[in-house]
Amino acid sequence: MSIAPEIRYRFMKDIGAPLVMGMAGLKGKRKAAIKRDVPLGPPLKCSKRLKEIMTRHYFLSRYAEGARPVAWVTSGAPVELLRAFDFYTVYPENHGALCGAQKLGPELCSIAEGHGYNQDLCSYARIDIGVCLSGKTPVGRLPRPDILFASNNICQTVMYWYRVLAHHWKIPLMVFDTPFNFVSLDRSAITYMVRQFEEMIPELERISGRKFSEKKFKEVLRLGKSSAMAWGEVLATMKTVPSPMTIFDAFVHLAPIVSLRGLPVTLEYYNVLLSELKDRVSKGIGAIVNERKRLMWDNIAIWYKIRDFSRLFAERGMNFVTATYTNAWAETISYMDERNPMESLAKAYSLVILNNNLDHRLKLMERLIKEYQVDGLVIHSARSCKPYSVGQYDLKRLLMERLAVPSVVIEADITDFRAYSEEQTTTRLEAFFENIEDGG
Repeated sequence: MSIAPEIRYRFMKDIGAPLVMGMAGLKGKRKAAIKRDVPLGPPLKCSKRLKEIMTRHYFLSRYAEGARPVAWVTSGAPVELLRAFDFYTVYPENHGALCGAQKLGPELCSIAEGHGYNQDLCSYARIDIGVCLSGKTPVGRLPRPDILFASNNICQTVMYWYRVLAHHWKIPLMVFDTPFNFVSLDRSAITYMVRQFEEMIPELERISGRKFSEKKFKEVLRLGKSSAMAWGEVLATMKTVPSPMTIFDAFVHLAPIVSLRGLPVTLEYYNVLLSELKDRVSKGIGAIVNERKRLMWDNIAIWYKIRDFSRLFAERGMNFVTATYTNAWAETISYMDERNPMESLAKAYSLVILNNNLDHRLKLMERLIKEYQVDGLVIHSARSCKPYSVGQYDLKRLLMERLAVPSVVIEADITDFRAYSEEQTTTRLEAFFENIEDGG
């Protein structure tokens, strides 16, 4: 790494970023007078801190190139290994969600489609390819990566997507291959994954110019595990009636555990959020004004509809208190163990919900429904995420048979609202509302 980019990066980190955060804070104060929608409770105070953290992350990423080794990473990849080499990480899926929430999905997807990529492809992938081809992004600029780091534990699309990126940037692609968990994880599968980590280390040393430090690696694991456990505690506060937070809040506050896993700022933030939520619980402050029904969400958020859905359901006294998606970032963290770092990392990342059989997912959903006292289930059948959407109609039928939980399937896309039908969704939700009010 050359000296000039390093000096520039440190200047922006120590001086530039605080100035930008200060300006963002002033902007936020001007907007503070805007009242929250009537059916919703008071907004979370620490949302301001979250915005600062994520703004700083994307701001500094512009200056990381040349000063830090840079990696673009899939959401399910074992980023802790990269942290041991001081990589600055960018998550295209998180960036895609941001673009979706700002309703930029169709514009960026269209750029990729104009170069021959089909509209049936994952819209995260199309957005990312569109950004690479055009340079357009709501965060100003993304840094050129030195390496791409992917895992197929969430889907196979990332493999083809990241190959496209590797070809575009002319850089290495490193893949963590996780055997699918049909029944249970056997010893040969664990050995296979650990050997991959061992083979990655010399290549990561070469690309980063840094030697592997087991001490630093274990510290990263400790931070990552503690952060994910704190996130799990955050989600657990929603077992309270009324819930102090909604799943729509959780979708937003998920950002640090996805993009900044293994860093001190993530643990610090979730401890602050947890403290605020516990204070709400002690005072009986609910996320919505009149919580009468408690709901569960399955699949990734419909990012461009979060605000609309938040109000729509709150007006009917319905609060989403749990989701398979948000739970995924806490579900397997118990496997992480600093005393056996490589093996525990393999277990934690290979046993995630999308790398598991449908029976595992069914049992997980049954448990969440019971623990969070769920009255109804909303299933998002996402055009973009076929691995997450496969089997949903069977899961819906089985859960209705076993637990008599009223359910509805919404067909949409995570970021591309061209695949969303307001009329069809409204018709299905009205029927669902009637069903749940009648007791199923």
